[in-house]
Amino acid sequence: MAFENIRLEKGMYRESGKSFTQVLEALDPTESYKGTAFEGTDAFQRQLKRFGIRVKGAGSDAVEKFFSTFESAVLFPEFIARAVRQGMDEANILPSISATVTNIDAMDYRSIYSVPEDADKALADVAEGAIIPATAVKTKENLISLHKRGRMLVASYEALRFQKLDLFSVMLRQIGAHIHKMQLDDAVNVLVNGDGNDNAAVTYAVGSAPLSGVAGNLTYNQLVEFWAQFAPYEMNTMLVNSATMVKLLMLAELQNPLTGLNFQGTGKFATPLGAELLRTSAVADDTIIALDRRYALEMVQAGEISVEYDKLIDRQLERAAITSISGFGKVCDDAAKILVI
Repeated sequence: MAFENIRLEKGMYRESGKSFTQVLEALDPTESYKGTAFEGTDAFQRQLKRFGIRVKGAGSDAVEKFFSTFESAVLFPEFIARAVRQGMDEANILPSISATVTNIDAMDYRSIYSVPEDADKALADVAEGAIIPATAVKTKENLISLHKRGRMLVASYEALRFQKLDLFSVMLRQIGAHIHKMQLDDAVNVLVNGDGNDNAAVTYAVGSAPLSGVAGNLTYNQLVEFWAQFAPYEMNTMLVNSATMVKLLMLAELQNPLTGLNFQGTGKFATPLGAELLRTSAVADDTIIALDRRYALEMVQAGEISVEYDKLIDRQLERAAITSISGFGKVCDDAAKILVI
């Protein structure tokens, strides 16, 4: 098999614009294995098979199996990156609030925006020979801020060498969950305060026009009035913390038997207004961040999960950094709004 003849080396992590797996795939294309016993595996998984490394299940190998040869040790940083990425994906709600994801190979990024006037939004008839209405798309004045978020892996090789890879991956997934939480905090901050281009979200308060009611007391009427502020956008996502979610769930209108049945059966709660309700500690008490996820937020990523591969390959696990660089920008400013109870 072709994957058995590939020479693995540290330099595979340094190829510009390519991840380790992409480098492997170029040398050992997955499409070549259609109809074989290796169909459904990628190039990295075939390398694990090559060296007989089992990373899952009760029969998983110990960490030291990666270091039986120098070439198999080269696979260890990618194993860590994949386990961390899995932890990020397990509780990841960023896809539910991001309109698009932009991948870049730089530390600076300037996004584009369009703020049409009411007249520009109208789809008026254009008479013969008349000027067609224009929508201006411009670059933003300020750069999108990118943040390096990560955790330090602090352990000695001696402490880990006999630990099962299945158990070790649990610890790595936890690191991924922590990184995701920090990224979500960044996303919520941009939704509320803007991305540095004078585009903070409009805030509505219960008891203050155009909303009725008494401050501190949320009823279904205020939710409907808040929903009405989104035209021409659609309020399809709501971010709240646990305390605010409890208040929402206690509203009589949100205790519809079908709504409750879906929540009990799937753990996902959709309001009668049609918005998906997502819980996160990144949102303040008595605050609801609502958005049209199709237009509100852009996620910017500078590369994949980064690990200090030199240290890991050389068994220098003490204080090895695992990081991810990302940032967020507003796409359409009016697509996200805030309700303060």
